Amino acid sequence: MIERSLETIDPVEITVLSGFLGSGKTTLIRTLLERPDLERTAVIINEFGEIGLDHELIESSEEDLVELSTGCICCVMRGDLQEAIERLMLRQQTGKVFDRIILETTGLADPGPILHSLIYNEYLKPLVRLDRVVITVDALSGLNSIANFKECPQQIALADIILITKADIDPTNVDDLRRELRRINPEAFIYKSNFGMTEVDLFSLNGQQIEKISDNGIDEHSHHHTHSDLHSISLRRKRPIKAVTLTLFLETLAQVLGQNLVRLKGIVYLEESLKTPAVIHGVQHVFHPMSWMADWSGEEPETRLVLIGRKFSLDWVGAVLETIEEEVAQTIS
Repeated sequence: MIERSLETIDPVEITVLSGFLGSGKTTLIRTLLERPDLERTAVIINEFGEIGLDHELIESSEEDLVELSTGCICCVMRGDLQEAIERLMLRQQTGKVFDRIILETTGLADPGPILHSLIYNEYLKPLVRLDRVVITVDALSGLNSIANFKECPQQIALADIILITKADIDPTNVDDLRRELRRINPEAFIYKSNFGMTEVDLFSLNGQQIEKISDNGIDEHSHHHTHSDLHSISLRRKRPIKAVTLTLFLETLAQVLGQNLVRLKGIVYLEESLKTPAVIHGVQHVFHPMSWMADWSGEEPETRLVLIGRKFSLDWVGAVLETIEEEVAQTIS
């Protein structure tokens, strides 16, 4: 166990990097590890051998930890996530300070349980804070992976940022792939990444931008159909919602939809806090602690929710909210 005094420092931001097998995670990590501006970054990977680190970059090495000349620390996740983070935090105590962790998951992993651990594990909460989820999708085989492997659309649904890789090799499917990605997750930022070089710095988007619910439309005219059963809906409400109504609404969604609710993300116009938008997130029917934005940034106040999952419709979700609103109003009156 690490010393409990470490909990007095601010939690380290952690970025989760996932993506289906062969989608370019390894290339992206290798490129990130060579960046001098990421010298205060620790990376949790699956195997050193997969990354193929240039020996000229290696400053010092232990069995499960490698320190690079750029300042990065690489840590192999041998056991569970808590154990890997604990080993890194022990390095903090010896003077090796880092302010960001990048966590790579395996290609067949559903990131949901990892996100739950990062948010709800009582031991990890004071140590790390989930910052963003980055997913790589192969332009050559992405549509096929979405259609045939349930893990792939599940990863996409949980993304804050999606990177389309290998588009430089063959751009034929990029437009159809982008439409399918937008259909599954209409709120994610989507960029291209070639040989690990991305269109935008992954860490240049601040939290406020990632939290923002966009007005991106979903193009329904894709000429390629993956038959993925994941879909998304967007719910908007102009009038404010009571806090108790929101609580009952989220509890109902979690109870009725269960695993069919893959992700919920939204900004809520609360009656008890008209000037400060509430930010809510849910991953696989478990909801994160609510956070707050400073203000509406000049936008018209309204509730904007995006739900991604299976076996529900916009009409049904809207009806659930209206029913709870009516019950709460009758109880109060």
